[in-house]
Amino acid sequence: MSNDILIRSGRVIDGLGNEPFSADVLIAGNQISRIGENLSADEGVQVVDATGCTVMPGLIDAHCHISFDEPSSNDELFFHRNREGLAAIIAAANVVKLLRAGVTGFLDADSLFEVGVDLRDAIEAGIVPGPRMSTGGNALLTAAGGTAGRLIPDAGLIGYGKVVGSRDEIVREVRRQIKSGVDWIKVHVTGLTPRQKTVGEQQVWSLAELQLVTDTAHELGVPVVGHCRGASSIRDSALAGFDMILHATHMDEEAFAVVVDRKVPIVPTFTFQANLADYGSAIQATPELQELFRKEIADSAIMLRRAYEAGVPLLCGTESGFSLTPYGEWHYRELEVFVRELGFSTVDAIKAATSEAARGLCLYGETGALAEGCLADVIVVRGDVSQDVTLLAEPSNIEQVILDGRSLQLPELPPRVDPPGWRVAHYGKGILHRGDVK
Repeated sequence: MSNDILIRSGRVIDGLGNEPFSADVLIAGNQISRIGENLSADEGVQVVDATGCTVMPGLIDAHCHISFDEPSSNDELFFHRNREGLAAIIAAANVVKLLRAGVTGFLDADSLFEVGVDLRDAIEAGIVPGPRMSTGGNALLTAAGGTAGRLIPDAGLIGYGKVVGSRDEIVREVRRQIKSGVDWIKVHVTGLTPRQKTVGEQQVWSLAELQLVTDTAHELGVPVVGHCRGASSIRDSALAGFDMILHATHMDEEAFAVVVDRKVPIVPTFTFQANLADYGSAIQATPELQELFRKEIADSAIMLRRAYEAGVPLLCGTESGFSLTPYGEWHYRELEVFVRELGFSTVDAIKAATSEAARGLCLYGETGALAEGCLADVIVVRGDVSQDVTLLAEPSNIEQVILDGRSLQLPELPPRVDPPGWRVAHYGKGILHRGDVK
């Protein structure tokens, strides 16, 4: 019996920015074979009736933390998550939630205890069901700090980050991670220092240090991604040859010029801020904090829209893995924010979450699109997503998830109970579930 699949009579969104159209989609093996009207199928081909549905590429989330268990604070994340085996098991459960949400690919640029490498290999081997995955190892930090400031020690390993204090240590650590099998090297270009004078994160790497990271990684064919909040960090990361920038908040004209010149892909990751701004009261956020994040989105959107119009790729990523962005619930949200804040059309937002986001998998042009010859990562969604991206928010609307040409039958997940000693009681109630804010 054939394993091919014919999807009939759907409304096709190709993920390339073209207007939706009615067509059939034939999948042969693990590739999209033909797209057209009234396609015929050989006997034994699985036929999917997509009447009244959208047929589109599976979503690709370009910024996840797959090994996180939805912490609400840095001290919960770093001081109460010292069980490597449990982190790996939780990550394996999280990838099933991704599939249920129509996510067929994701980038986990850093992971607790570097479990991402083993999880990716387990997915590729068919041991664990999960989307296509690219991963990093420990996030690189300097002794000056990272996003977690002094929470990460200069010596030893707390699970998440690795402090590098010299040029030799930078080279050694980058090479060690590449030897371990990472797809990306991640650098926390900005962070917090104890008595800093600036508001928010500041740059904690020199341009020469950033250049050393990229030179070392690129010599071995591995790309580099940077966590950048602040104009100088964006500028220097682009100058150093970074292959992708996360956040890119507070970009100024000098940084803008370099990013546009180098066409460095950017993953704004608005979902976290947008959820706090719009729904933060559900987890006891103050109105002042909500307004701060709302303004950050509005200010960043101006420069990011200009960068997009100048040819800079923008990718959708949600930073799932925190209490504000629990797995399986908010992966559509970045599209919604792109439409609302960046002025994207729905079709262009879907492009940012599919074909452009494929850059995070290092598979740009190979997946993330419904085009002949592309890998068959396809979802069938009840309704017209081109008119309403929030249809993707409800898993029951996702009628088919096809990954690598195979229609998936996803298991039901058992009710979740927190393992003893895993979550701090004080934070345990602060998870922003989508059902709480309807």
